[in-house]
Order: sequence, then C-alpha cells, then structure tokens
Amino acid sequence: MKSGPASEWWQRGDLCYHRQELHFAGHRVADLAGQFGTPAFVYSAERVRENIERVKKALVTIAGQPQHRLYYAMKANRFVPLLRFLKQTGLCGIDACSPAEVEHAVGCGFAPGDISFTATSLSQKDLDALTSYDGLLFNADSLHAIREWGRRKPGSEIGIRINPAAGVSRASNELLQYAGPRTTKFGIFREQFSEALELAASFGLTVRRIHFHTGCGYLTGQLAQWQAVLEKCLWFVDQVATVRRVNIGGGLGVPHVASDQPLDLTKWAAIIRTCFTDRNLAVDAEPGDYLVKDAGLLLLGITYMEKKQDTRFLGVDGGFNIAPEPAYYQLPFQPVPLITGDPDRRLPFHVAGNINEALDVWSENILLPDMAEQHYLALINAGAYSSSMASNHCMRGDFKEHLLLQ
Repeated sequence: MKSGPASEWWQRGDLCYHRQELHFAGHRVADLAGQFGTPAFVYSAERVRENIERVKKALVTIAGQPQHRLYYAMKANRFVPLLRFLKQTGLCGIDACSPAEVEHAVGCGFAPGDISFTATSLSQKDLDALTSYDGLLFNADSLHAIREWGRRKPGSEIGIRINPAAGVSRASNELLQYAGPRTTKFGIFREQFSEALELAASFGLTVRRIHFHTGCGYLTGQLAQWQAVLEKCLWFVDQVATVRRVNIGGGLGVPHVASDQPLDLTKWAAIIRTCFTDRNLAVDAEPGDYLVKDAGLLLLGITYMEKKQDTRFLGVDGGFNIAPEPAYYQLPFQPVPLITGDPDRRLPFHVAGNINEALDVWSENILLPDMAEQHYLALINAGAYSSSMASNHCMRGDFKEHLLLQ
C-alpha cells in the first residue's frame, strides 16, 4: 500500500499515505493515536524483523556461509516486548554495555552466551556482577578491564576492544564518532596493544575476539571512510593468532532527511568481504539504529498554533527529554502530518515541544499543510535512542510504548 505525494522521501510500503491518511504497519496512525493517547512510541515488529534479515543476508555473503552472529545493541531500545520478540525470532543475540543491561536481557530470555558485553569505566561492583554470568562474551576495552577480569576468571576466553584512531559517522558528525584524531576513552590503542596481550597472557586469558565500534549513523556516502577504518583495524587482528571472530560494531545508519542516501548493504558487505575473506575469521556485528530506528514512530498531540513575529509555531505535547537525539547529536527528526492536505498549500512551521528550554524545537521551517483541523503529529525514526534515553526533565517524562505485532 503506497499512495500520496510522491515527493515524501520517507514513504515505503509499511509507512505511507493511503487516501491522504498516514498508515504505519497496516494501521491508520490516527486510530493508533486515538487508542493509545499521546505522547506514545509505536514500534513495528515486522519492520524490525525485515531490518534484521536484511543485515543477516548481507553478512552471509562475506564468508559464503552463515558463520556470522548478529547482536542487537539494546541501548537503542530496551522495551521488554521488543526484546522478547527478538528472542522469539532467534535471529540475533544482545549487545549489552552495563551489568543491568545483561540482567535485563537474561530476564527477557537471552542466555549469557547470547550476550556480547562491551563497556567502559567498569567498577569493581560491575566486574563482580559480570563474572557471575557463565558464558558471557566479555570484551575488555582497557588494561584495567583485562586485569580485573583476569583476576576473577583466569584461564577464560575474552575479546579485546581496540581503537584504530579513526572513525566514521553520518555526515562526519563528530558527536557520533567513538574514535578519530582526538583521543577517546574507548578501546585499546595501537601503542598499548602489546602490553594488553602480555597482560592477558599473564592471567592465562585467550583472546578469541577483536571488537571495535568507531561511530554511528553512517550511510553509503561514508563507506569509503568505513573501509579506511576497517583497514586500520586489520593490524590488530593480525597480531593475535588465537582470534576467531571479529566484531565490527554497529553504526549502520538510516536516512533522516531527503538528501540522505540509504546505506547500500551490498557495498557495505563487499568492503567487509574484501578485508576478511582471506583471514578465515567469522564477522559479527551489533547494530541498534539500523534494526529499530525506522521501525518506530513518536505520536504527539498538537497543543496550539500561533504566529510570533514572522515565525509560525506548532506546539506538541512532548519535548526533547523523551527523544533527545536531536538535542544531543544534532540528528534531525522528520515531523509528519497524519493527513496530507493540499501539497501545494503548505506553510513553514517551527514544531516546538513542551520543555522549558530554548533547544526544545523538533524542526524549524518544516513545510506542513493546514494543521487547523489536525490533532496529532508523528515523528518518524523514533524507534532507537529515544525512549531508552528519556528523562523526566521538567517532570514531563510520561509516555507510553506499544509494539505492533501485526
């Protein structure tokens, strides 16, 4: 089902206008907003499944057989029904970055052996909790982590997170890069890698995995930069004869604006294949954004319309505190009206939230139809790093979440 203005770049089969009304995952969005109230996050289980299967299909081509493993980065969205759905599909494990996330994943049905753990600045309490999970795939991101894990679990297998001093992100956004010319807290740099291996050996630890994650949101336009990152990481891989798997992290992005070109997974996989085919290593990945971001909408109620000086404001009943990516990372959200209206009679609006902060503006000068008779607005790409990062700032943190199974 796809009809409506052809100029709407974000339309696809399960998110589109039909008879001028917005539909998502087979549902009329106005009905969802009326049923659930606002603000509310609505996720499509089927879209999540499709996204996972698309990445898995690309990874299979790397070695010609399904040796890879996919781990969902649950910091993107930890909604319990979503995690239980992922467990039921059997399509992926979990990438966790805190002991509480590990506990949460286990509570949703994942075994410790299904969980890849990578985190930074681990406390003694953190390490005591983590070592209680037999089979947890622990990736050490520092000499400190190697040492403390070795003291608790000598003779075990570990992964090492490395930092190639090069990163990649959407539109070269430094706020989304975990590695680059500036020294970051993530992973072990080349200058300390020999020391890291010696330290691991001193505790009888066998390094089975090399892990890296260098940035977020990259698209087709950044694939050359992505290849340069991989090539730098190969030096680390080639230093360790016991390595069997390489975890290339996440960072796969989705378009946020009309000028963004979607990530070409065929080209993405071809780059990985070029780097790893001759090394007889399994390649794992841990995307979060790509799997769930475009599978979610944030439904908002319209509170007022008013012109102030030369600017038209459209107010809504949710602010940046319940979906903070635009404020934190300058990632734009696309406001979408639930009724198309006349595409030739659109006016520019500033869509403003309900938080008493100057940065609480969802979008500036977005072209919208006559909104006088509309009651709701939808923000697309709200499935990741929105509800999971929400706060109760201004005591306006209330929202609902719903997973659409059909």
